[in-house]
Amino acid sequence: MKLLRVFGNDMDAQVARTKLESEGIQAFVSSDDCGGTQPFLQLTNGVRLMVNEKDLEHSERILAALPK
Repeated sequence: MKLLRVFGNDMDAQVARTKLESEGIQAFVSSDDCGGTQPFLQLTNGVRLMVNEKDLEHSERILAALPK
């Protein structure tokens, strides 16, 4: 798995993951926030969106087309 993008919160990362999965790309969200008990850690550590290496370029194009 490769890092696609780091988000500032879980919600934005989950929205991006859902978009990728709707396009047939397997993705998962990873964060170091103590299992959700310390969500403020997302602000400092970020929330990582991971995809398979073979899907990295296509995933970048999909996310680039999303509205900001």
